[in-house]
This record gives sequence, C-alpha cells and structure tokens, in this order.
Amino acid sequence: MTRVLFVCMGNICRSPMAEGIFRKLVRERGLEGRFEVDSAGTGGWHAGEEADPRARRVLERHGASFAHRARQVSARDAEYDHIFVMDRENLATLRRMLPQAHAKIRPVMDLAGGGEVPDPYYDDLEAFEQVYAMLERAITAFLDQVALVGTNASS
Repeated sequence: MTRVLFVCMGNICRSPMAEGIFRKLVRERGLEGRFEVDSAGTGGWHAGEEADPRARRVLERHGASFAHRARQVSARDAEYDHIFVMDRENLATLRRMLPQAHAKIRPVMDLAGGGEVPDPYYDDLEAFEQVYAMLERAITAFLDQVALVGTNASS
C-alpha cells in the first residue's frame, strides 16, 4: 500500500482539499485498496477543527467531501511514502520538523510543472475553487504516474 500525506500550515484549507480530491480520484479509478491518504498541518492552531467552511463547500460541490479533523504533523508522519506540501514555507518547516523524511517531502505542484498552491484562507470562495483546480491537476498527474509504474511492474 502506498501512503500519501498532504501538508499545509493549519490543515483546514489546502491539505484537506488535497486529501478530499485524492480520495475522490482514487475512488473513481477503483484504486481504494492501493492507497492510504491523510493530511496534516505544520502548526497545531486548528487541531481538532473541521475544514474551513469554504473548503468544505468546494469539496461538496465537486463530490470530494469527507469527514475531516485538523491535526498537526507528528514524528510518525515520516513513515509516509510521499509527503506533499503546498508552498516553500511548508517545505522548509516540514523538512526541519521531519529531517529523516527529507527526501520524501516535495511541493505538490512539482507534479504539474511547478509553482505553489496559494493559501486561500484570507480570500473568497473563488480562491478556494482555484486551489481545487490546481490540486486536482497535480494529484491527477501523480495518480497517472503511479498507474504507469503499476502497469509497467505487472508487464
């Protein structure tokens, strides 16, 4: 089983959106048994809270909603196979928090040509929609790569 973790700052906007998108795409591809997915934040300010209401609304709109409670990254998260962060600040912070996982941590947008996922927290619903589209593109690219590897391994 491939374990995937998405990380942002507070685990109420970007990383739970990425987790919801990942769950939806895996379900649509019939790959549920191949992956374990979770999300976390570098900070613990929102631990125990649901995702931001705007993130929940966008996920619901796209059929990607799921039960979520924010949590902070912990040492056990270094065990994930792939750890995707949203921006350079998350990357630097997480590499300090989990130095043993340095090689597994990378920006999620590297999967779709590079860039960062902007934090929509102080913005409007449209910003959350834009983040959804960015994340969906990157996660689709990841699942396409993994599917190719799986296909090549079985040939």
